Order: sequence, then structure tokens, then C-alpha cells
Amino acid sequence: MTSIDRYMARLIALPLFSTLLIAAMLLVLDRMLRLFDFVATQGGPVSVVWKMLANLMPEYLGLGIPIGLMLGILLAFRRIATSSELDVMRGVGMSYSRLLRVPYFFAIVLAALNIAIVGYVQPKARYNYEQLRFELRTGALGASIKVGEFAHLGDRMTLRIEQSRDQGRKLSGIFVHAVSPKGDWVGVTAQTGQFLATDDPNVIIFRLTNGTLIHNRNGFNTPRTLTFTAHDLPIDLPRFESFRARGGKNLEYTLVELAKLGKNAQTEAQRDGSRAEFHFRIVEVAMMFLLPLLAVALGVPPKRSTSALGVFLSIVMVVTYHKINQYAASLGERGDLDPAIALWVPFALFAALILWMYHTLAHVPGGQPIGALERFFGKAWKAISRRLPGRRRETAPA
Repeated sequence: MTSIDRYMARLIALPLFSTLLIAAMLLVLDRMLRLFDFVATQGGPVSVVWKMLANLMPEYLGLGIPIGLMLGILLAFRRIATSSELDVMRGVGMSYSRLLRVPYFFAIVLAALNIAIVGYVQPKARYNYEQLRFELRTGALGASIKVGEFAHLGDRMTLRIEQSRDQGRKLSGIFVHAVSPKGDWVGVTAQTGQFLATDDPNVIIFRLTNGTLIHNRNGFNTPRTLTFTAHDLPIDLPRFESFRARGGKNLEYTLVELAKLGKNAQTEAQRDGSRAEFHFRIVEVAMMFLLPLLAVALGVPPKRSTSALGVFLSIVMVVTYHKINQYAASLGERGDLDPAIALWVPFALFAALILWMYHTLAHVPGGQPIGALERFFGKAWKAISRRLPGRRRETAPA
């Protein structure tokens, strides 16, 4: 790499990785609050929140890598353009094609990383995330017993605890009501208690001290009452159904599995759904090879202009194209349109627009693809600013 290439790499790397970090943090913080609320509502352990967030990271990276690549290249070219460094480079004979060597190096590496994420890592992480949600809802991850509230352990036992100390190792103010399969019921109150594990993973012991036990059965004239100083109450843990196998949704299939399913699907709906998801992932990654051209076309502002309109337009265009792809994939999944046509025709149109913008900038003398928009928004802003409160109006000279 020449010194120019190393310089461009530094200019691109800083905003690229900064964008990835900031986007990931914002997405994680937004989802973290909802996950904490969901886990607390389901009574699960807090540690599962971090596992769920870890399984969401591949999805966030799949969305953040293309935007980070585009903004990294765009801001690098915008900097060298506004500081006149680009004019010097062009003056010594460096073309835009030569300056795109480093951006395309980043694009190829990140595209390979993104295809690995969306093609293999993200489907399995998505399945793990759904499995954690299922286990939280069913209680298979373990449920926390809330102090001062009635908790149901299965269908036959109700438990209430007044106080909990030492991270749940010392419990006090205990009430237990249990019903046996034969219809017997047992009511227990105790001063203190402690949960103990047994050799059977499906049974735990609740060791109670200083309490009263009431046992009733249909054949008893009066319930039997027992006062104890220590009593071990076995608790059968409820059995939970197992989670479905991976592949219940097209999002959980890898690219290879989607390709096989598209060829060997038993129903037309299954074939259309798998093909739509397969082409959606491929066009999203293929779009990354057009992003350097789009970034250069929007990152170089017109002469004597420092407007950031190109940054705004780049984000709007990428997000809009992503939404168009999602809509096209839904059309293909429903069978309204062939998935290949639904997804690759918008890609071809978007590619033609980007190539035209880049050609106008790089090969047309004085060409500026967003020059007209720059002039329009500049005039619009001047017209608006003249009417803002507190703005002094220009007076004609006497």
C-alpha cells in the first residue's frame, strides 16, 4: 500500500468502526430495556438477558455493517474534498477508480464477513434467541419467587414467602399449599425455610423449620395437624415441553439449507418462502459492492459548498432500498411474484442509478449528480431562514 492508500484507510476506518459501535450500542440499549422488562415479568434470571442480547448481535451487525461501510467511505471522501486534498490528488493524475482501491478492499472484506453472518451465524443465533424466549415463558430456565406474592410451582403447588435474605438462601414467613394427584391437600406454615437439591434433578427438598402442617383427605373427619421443628417437604418440579427443532421459520435456515429447501420443497408455499429469503440475503450482500460508488458520488459536494446533504441522502437511499427489499421478499414469499424477479429487478434499477451518479461525478467534466438538489435545498433554506422569528431582513440601500 502506498502512503495515499494508508491515509485513505485511516480516514475510512475511524468513521466506519465508530458508526458500527454507536449503532450497536443504540440498538442494544433499546432492546435491553425491553428484555429486562420481559425477563422480570416472566420471573426468569437476569443473566438470560445477556445471552439474549448476544444472540441479537449478529442481526444488528447484519444491518450495521453496510451503513458503517457507506458512511466510512462517504465521510472520508467528503473530508478530502472539502479540504481540497481531492483536487491535489486529481491534479497529480489520480483517478476516482484509483482512489477506490482502498474502499473496495474494505467492501470485499466486510461483504465476506456479512455473508458469513447473515448466511450462517444469524440463523442459528435467531433460533437460540427464540429458544430462550420459549424457555422463559415455560419456566424451563428457572423462575424467581417474588417476595410477598403467591407463586405457582406447576399446577398443584402454591408458595408464598414474606422475606428473603442472603440471595434467597434464608427464607422466612413461609406458606405452602400443595394438592396430590389423589385429591389430598397439605397446607404448611413455617418460620424459616431453605431449598435443597437432591440426586433427582426433577425433585427438590424444601426444608422447613418451626411450623405447622395441616393434612386433609376425603376420608378424614377432621384435617390432621402437625407441629414440627424441622420438616422436609419434597417438591416435584414441573415438566416442560421441549422446544421445536431449528427451521420452524425461514429466518432460521442457513443459506445452504435455503438453497436445498428451494429445490426440494414439498409445497409451493415452502419453496416460495425459502427462495424469497435466499435471494433477500444475497441482494443485501451484493448491494455492499455498490456502496463505495454511492458513497463517492454523494460524499463529494459541489465546489464552494460544505452542505451535508449527501450524508442525509445516502442514509435515506440505503434504508429505502432495504425496505423495498423487505416488501419484495414478502411479495415473493406470498407467491404474488417470482422471488428472483421481485428482488433482483430493484437491485438492477438501484445499481443503474448508482452507476449513473458515479459516472456523472468521475467522467463528466464539472459533473455533480446532486448539484441540482444542493441548489434547490440551498434556495429553500434561504427562503425559510428569512422568515424565521428574530431574523433581520435585509434593507435596500438608500
